[in-house]
Amino acid sequence: MTRPLRVGFFGRLGSGNLGNDASLEAVLIHVRSQHSDATLDAMCSGPDQVTARYGLPATHLHWLHERQRPRWRPMEVALSTWRIAAGLCVDTWRTAWWVRQHDAVIVPGMGVLEATTMIRPWQEPYSMFLLTAFGRLFDTKVALVGVGASHIPHRSSRWLLTTAVRLAHYLSYRDQYSRRAMLHMGVKRGNDCVFPDLVFSLPVPSGSAGAPSSVAVGVMAYWGTPADGGKGRTIHDSYLQGMKEFVRWLVDSGHEVRLLIGDQDDESEAREILADAQLHWRDPGIPPVEFRPATSTDALINQLASVETVVATRFHNVLAALACARPTIAIAYGGKHHALMARMDAEEFCQDIRELDVERLKEQFNKLRADSDRISRTLAIHAQAQREHLSQQFAELSTMLFPVSTVTRRHDAG
Repeated sequence: MTRPLRVGFFGRLGSGNLGNDASLEAVLIHVRSQHSDATLDAMCSGPDQVTARYGLPATHLHWLHERQRPRWRPMEVALSTWRIAAGLCVDTWRTAWWVRQHDAVIVPGMGVLEATTMIRPWQEPYSMFLLTAFGRLFDTKVALVGVGASHIPHRSSRWLLTTAVRLAHYLSYRDQYSRRAMLHMGVKRGNDCVFPDLVFSLPVPSGSAGAPSSVAVGVMAYWGTPADGGKGRTIHDSYLQGMKEFVRWLVDSGHEVRLLIGDQDDESEAREILADAQLHWRDPGIPPVEFRPATSTDALINQLASVETVVATRFHNVLAALACARPTIAIAYGGKHHALMARMDAEEFCQDIRELDVERLKEQFNKLRADSDRISRTLAIHAQAQREHLSQQFAELSTMLFPVSTVTRRHDAG
């Protein structure tokens, strides 16, 4: 029997994180344009959103997402351990069944090998381990394409993710920082490679100039990492206070500010900064700060392309701004920010979120604006180079996953 190749997409997609969805979109454009005979679906965090937006049949990544949680808080606490254990058992079976139905599974970009946010071992690390383990068991090719990685201090998460990497059929990183992090944790593969982030391949408006004196400020609900322990609240509040102060300074300096987010979880922080700015601004007329949350990759890119300069925290907000050749300051919560800014010859316009210095941020912003024409030209050159490099990534992916348009699978006979 022969049939079209069956390809699945796997990961935290459709969950409200625009960067993750942008990575999926980048790979989808390639697969649909070059391999239109393939049958596609997804196992993801937001199946309804992925189906509605991209037309992919999709199922939940985690069984617990399909169960309604008890409304009584004491019961929620009492049942949490049982729910996690039950969820792991059900997800093991569900993942095995889903992987077995495919010839190949793609994890499109994303920081699936990172520990830069609050991810527990039984969440993404366990899912990635199951995916690659069952890929090997059922001879389903699993490709981790342009993924991000960082040092993982939690022992269980580190074992699950490093084992997942060893079991994957294809692996590429989105920067050298990610590759070095995996090497530091003992993962050595002779065929791994580094390409630019997948989002660089998405189309961006060309030749458009941002509105004069307009600034996009991308904010984030950042609460540290599991390694920060009880310091998460302090880190979050300090960052939020610093961003409020910076936005007020922008307003006083005569700038129009457009608040941006990259994940639906960031909305409350953006609205808090907006409320603070509104209290500070007492002059009549058009308010100098606005917030219109983007719900798609295209909307986010258009927002970034419409401004003169950008100051952002979410990694893919920073990346999309650079792809649009907008002079950008990155407020970094991981080494990936520094690696990206260095690749674009803009490392001097980066500082760490845990040590956010508002006075230094103001100095960086003034320097950015003073040299904005040269910076924009440099970014445009680098962005084009990233797009050209990514064409090689897609060619390698096609060679590995799509050697022929139809295949015969031994488990079809069963």
